[in-house]
Amino acid sequence: MFKTENINLFKEKALYWASSFNACCYLDSNNYKDAYGSYDCIIAAGSKEDLTAGTEPYFTTLKKFHQSHPQWLFGFFSYDLKNQLEDLRSENPDHLNFPLAYFFAPTFIIRIKGNSVEFISNDNTISEEKLWQTINNIESKPLTTFSNSSITPRINKQTYLAKVEKIKEHILRGDIYELNFCQEFYAEEASIDPIDTWMKLNKRSPMPFSSFFKLNQKFILCASPERFLVKKEQKIYSQPIKGTAPTSNNPEENERLKTALKNDLKEQAENVMIVDLVRNDLTRCAEPASVKVDELFGIYSFKQVHQMISTVSATLNHKLHFTDAIKYCFPMGSMTGAPKIRAMEIIEDLEESNRGVYSGALGYITPFGNFDFNVVIRSILYDQQSKYLSFQVGGAITYQSVAEKEYNECLLKAKAILETLGVSLYSE
Repeated sequence: MFKTENINLFKEKALYWASSFNACCYLDSNNYKDAYGSYDCIIAAGSKEDLTAGTEPYFTTLKKFHQSHPQWLFGFFSYDLKNQLEDLRSENPDHLNFPLAYFFAPTFIIRIKGNSVEFISNDNTISEEKLWQTINNIESKPLTTFSNSSITPRINKQTYLAKVEKIKEHILRGDIYELNFCQEFYAEEASIDPIDTWMKLNKRSPMPFSSFFKLNQKFILCASPERFLVKKEQKIYSQPIKGTAPTSNNPEENERLKTALKNDLKEQAENVMIVDLVRNDLTRCAEPASVKVDELFGIYSFKQVHQMISTVSATLNHKLHFTDAIKYCFPMGSMTGAPKIRAMEIIEDLEESNRGVYSGALGYITPFGNFDFNVVIRSILYDQQSKYLSFQVGGAITYQSVAEKEYNECLLKAKAILETLGVSLYSE
């Protein structure tokens, strides 16, 4: 165990060090405290073994792999893994081509709590002291800028507004109650320094489930406020977000915005629909009568936004493997809608980009089968080889939704990313 007086500087240097490997994962809570997280920051570097999605159902593969190799695993599930779980399809253009799922058993793990740093190494040739010295000797680099000032929406505003009205027609017909509709913003021939870009994003929008993930030349730069699923011993917790409001530098106005969000009947309706969906998902893998709502309509404040967050818990059925809990709850209801399968079918018809990693989940699994996964939102996805940069934003559409307001909420969610890249909101 090592101690440092400047933990933020150490984390920055550790990120630079970890990114020198072909695979790395950096998970940072940004000092947000809750009852479920185990570490302030955890970093994995180097791939000793890995598991990429193939033709066999991935959750089956992951279960077998972890049973035969109980060890730390870090990785992600793409949204389109849904097609292995249900009779669904994904035919929209995919310009990033991340794997459907990918996990690696790291060579090195760094766990940070407070100002304490702990190393777990699977390389006997390097001592902990040498790792400590190597990381601390790294020099900080000046931040670079985004070289492409053009961010293009995949669909224009009028198309977005028309699609929201189509969703409301589906709701009126009784096909769905709610649907999470997303749109993509992208740049071609984009040149960024992934680490610098993530550091800027994290500084501008520090979130409890922020993450940096590198797989060869593909990067996930994530400023997520949302937890998908966490398992601690036999308990499972999900914390869906539905309900967003801007923050204000004026304290009185800020409190007014929080109170308005708390009492907004539309936002409550969106939230409770997803809470019911999560309860239903958890029931599939829970001990009988163990599913409960621990908190409903909690208001949590972050630098850019206030969010309405609920917490649902369950006890994992003792006959099931931990991978079953993830499988039965994936993809998360906050990013689909209700009923879940019909919502995903309509999403595929109305959205014009493949979601890929966006609205999937990223996190870790311990040797004992505990895990913690975020929801990949408020995130930049980048392919350094093709120089394609993408981010998506969306929101829950109900029959009470006003299309113009939903569009503006998308832009609010995109604000931190656009500011990070140094580009203005596009004009029609």
